[in-house]
Amino acid sequence: MTAELVRGQNHPVSHSRVEIRVSAGTAVLALASLADEQGRFAGDAVLAHPGARSLPGVQAPGELADRHTFAVDLDAVAADVHRVGVLLVLPPGGPVRFGSVPASYVAVADPAGGELACYTLTGLDAETAVVALELYRRQGAWKVRAVGQGYADGLGALLTDGGLPAADAEALAAAALRTAAPAAQGDATLAALRTPAGGLRAPQASVQDPAQAPAAAPEPPDPVPLSGVPYAGTPGPAPGGDTGGSPPTIDYAHPRRRRTSTEPPEPAPRAATPQEPGQPPRPVAGDASGWSMEERLYNQVWGMFEDLARTVAAYRSAVEFADSRMDRELDEALSDPRHRLGGSGNAARDTARARREELVAQAQAVLDRDLAQLIAESEVVEPALPAAYARWGNPVWHDSRATAPPEENPLALRLGDLSLPERPDLRIPMLMRVPLERGIWIDNGRTGSEAAMAMDTDRLRRAAMDMAVAHAVRLLAVHPADQFSVHVIDAAGAGTASLAPLVRAGVLAAPPAAGAHGVTRTLAALTRRVDLVQMALRAGAPEDLPPDVDTAEQLLIVHDFPHGFDDRAVTQLRYLADEGPAVGVHLLMVADRDEASAYGPLLDPLWRSLMRLSPVPDSHLADPWVHHAWTFEPDLPPQGSRVLEQALDRVAQARRTTRP
Repeated sequence: MTAELVRGQNHPVSHSRVEIRVSAGTAVLALASLADEQGRFAGDAVLAHPGARSLPGVQAPGELADRHTFAVDLDAVAADVHRVGVLLVLPPGGPVRFGSVPASYVAVADPAGGELACYTLTGLDAETAVVALELYRRQGAWKVRAVGQGYADGLGALLTDGGLPAADAEALAAAALRTAAPAAQGDATLAALRTPAGGLRAPQASVQDPAQAPAAAPEPPDPVPLSGVPYAGTPGPAPGGDTGGSPPTIDYAHPRRRRTSTEPPEPAPRAATPQEPGQPPRPVAGDASGWSMEERLYNQVWGMFEDLARTVAAYRSAVEFADSRMDRELDEALSDPRHRLGGSGNAARDTARARREELVAQAQAVLDRDLAQLIAESEVVEPALPAAYARWGNPVWHDSRATAPPEENPLALRLGDLSLPERPDLRIPMLMRVPLERGIWIDNGRTGSEAAMAMDTDRLRRAAMDMAVAHAVRLLAVHPADQFSVHVIDAAGAGTASLAPLVRAGVLAAPPAAGAHGVTRTLAALTRRVDLVQMALRAGAPEDLPPDVDTAEQLLIVHDFPHGFDDRAVTQLRYLADEGPAVGVHLLMVADRDEASAYGPLLDPLWRSLMRLSPVPDSHLADPWVHHAWTFEPDLPPQGSRVLEQALDRVAQARRTTRP
């Protein structure tokens, strides 16, 4: 699986021979730089470019193009080289800045061609030369880090900031650019690197740690995005504690937010009032791509989920770097006898702590800014959500017109809310596509989380079954009448109280199955349905099913598994979990995995195939971008509310109306 990196994040490189692929929105010059442990260039062979393509372990591309491939043999890289950087430079006569061209995409691939990690360079503006990513040694192993920072003043400024003397950097930049452009353009580029006084202009943004620069060199200023909003500009680590590199930042362009339909989307809504100068865009419900409002809201919620994941990753990365740099500076101060004996150690420690607090404050300011924007977006999105996505407390569930049985199946279903500890009150809806591509397991065991362990066993089991019933009611309410059926296995009858609303409304396909005989009968009927639908689809004649086969989507709720199950029933349950979703049979289990341990490893594939949810808040889910541990909180009806009964009454009324 490809790791999609954000700025500043790192990822292990598990192969010694890799390819680095570049896909740019315009023709660029792709170069490779070699640096020492501190990121400083040293010696003559520090840059692989079309005029000198080969360096030990690195083969650079040979021409100006919009697609490039680097061949890298990490075992052949010189021992004193600790960083291999990939540089992208706009050629003379081309676009004047990276902000005016589509975002470039870089990926590290294994020898078989599979991508190990990728990075999209978003958020660039006036830069003309950027460090896209770098491979670096860390404790004897190699990693890749997304950098994505550069210089408005071009390649010469980048090389100068890396430690080359101004004259050498000037000559090397001119030589590299001249190989990609006619001589006249190359000379013009060299002239453009100079200020009127003949020196080189300062870089627009530095990718080096100012603390590692030579004492004689002036400390470069912290970089500021071209929007004018400051961020923690000192290079920081990616999650995991590595130091060096550049801090991740959040970009709201969402390069991966694209509509899922091939048809043209409806016009997106516009803000009622214009945006004030210098203020962030006013959020609007449904501003993502999509063919319908439902699809746009779904994509917008996922975009908010991604935004929150990445902005928190940026904040945590910056704080980790600030801590690691303070520790390094404190160690250096204490290791110098002059500081210990002369009394200057206290001043050095105070300076290190002050620098740390400054960096954390900068990172906190960016986090607060991004969270405020997300909170504002959540405040307009949450009230606009359709019933399938809305909380049970949303007024939409009390609007008979909005909750009338729809004519089409929903796009997704809300399972609960997700949050991070940096802002627990900012909750992102957890949406799962419908039809359910995998089953759901609501864990009613007490070993799943601290909250579960602190809860009485009977209350926990009741909460788990109430949660399952709420999901079943939502599915019934948001599907067209008679297009969704619910079956229940409650072998011991322990879920009778929770199931009462479904039984009273008469919306179950059959009364809850009890005892071993009921388990066998229900599983046999659903297994037969799966077999018949599979055969009909393979024969290309889905309309030729027997008249007693219910073609509606099916949900099977299994309570207190494995009570009432023998070996044959367990095998059938596994079959339904594996084969059922593809033909409209879905599984919702309420069970304690420890109670099924008697079956041994036989059931391990079953548990792994299901999405585990908890009836109490629990931090067990990870996002697909930076893999935070998210706190999941189930969405249950408000205490004392009759929202479930009202929804079921509408479902029952719709079924009576549609039946002949």
